Amino acid sequence: MKKVRWGVLSTARIGTEKVIPAMQLGEYCTVTAIASRRLEKAQAAARQLDIKKAYGSYEELLADSDIDAVYIPLPNHLHVPWAIKALNAGKHVLCEKPISLSAAEAQKLLDTSRKFPHLKIMEAFMYRHHPQWKRVKQWVTEGKIGELRTIQSFFSYYNTDPNNIRNKVDIGGGGLMDIGCYCISLSRFIFGAEPWRICGIMEEDPNMKIDRLTSGILEFASGTSTFTCATQLVPYQRVNIFGTKGWIEIEIPFNAPSDRPCKAWFGDADRIEEVVLDVCDQYTIQGDLFSQAVLEDREVPVPLEDAVANMQVIESLIHSARSRSWVNI
Repeated sequence: MKKVRWGVLSTARIGTEKVIPAMQLGEYCTVTAIASRRLEKAQAAARQLDIKKAYGSYEELLADSDIDAVYIPLPNHLHVPWAIKALNAGKHVLCEKPISLSAAEAQKLLDTSRKFPHLKIMEAFMYRHHPQWKRVKQWVTEGKIGELRTIQSFFSYYNTDPNNIRNKVDIGGGGLMDIGCYCISLSRFIFGAEPWRICGIMEEDPNMKIDRLTSGILEFASGTSTFTCATQLVPYQRVNIFGTKGWIEIEIPFNAPSDRPCKAWFGDADRIEEVVLDVCDQYTIQGDLFSQAVLEDREVPVPLEDAVANMQVIESLIHSARSRSWVNI
């Protein structure tokens, strides 16, 4: 087999507009089926994206023996239930972030996945696979900025639609779950460690009850990370990384464009160096890397244990904000 045959559970916009078109350009991916709770919706998406099969239920797609792996862009509260069903159906799983609604739920998925050692499963944090983050991680590891001491990140957009799933608190909506998870993930990735204590502040929307403005402090053994995420602010994103001898700034750290180069800057006491990276699509890279892991039967780029650890930090930050106190992990 030269390509992994993918099925997609849901016609969510992130899938139809970003992930599926990108995966169809991959060297090791072919998207052969898509499912929706309404057959007409699946058929429309299949026509639009030139996908061979359309199903009117997720169960039908999972029963298709021609599907090797599934991509799950369902609402957050459905991630774990359908990932487990996919594993039980013998499918490899790439599931959107955040992997779950709680650390316990994420652990349940990890425990289930261990019953199927021949199947691959990964959380779809696409930013981790972009060359700009590979470069930044290399700079930090090689000591280009000296000793890593602190990271500052910001991620925001404006969305006040009460019908949007990101604004529904009971299914995992809110800024922290949707975009703050990136700020936490990148901090753990760059430090290469877990924070030992956390402090969080949250402002809730008075009507929708989701967190619309959240800030956090993560304390690591060798430094700190601070971040703010918001769902009712001007759209913006940026990451700054500071060491004892230099700094790094990433222009578009998360939603890296696929149609133009990304930029990062390195600076020290004497100079500022701009690095322009080749145009690429991080969703294509993610799909190909996961598919290669399937085809070659090797480890996925980011193990599911990382997703569980990220959820533990998210959960602790929520607890900190509600208790108005520092929380040890």
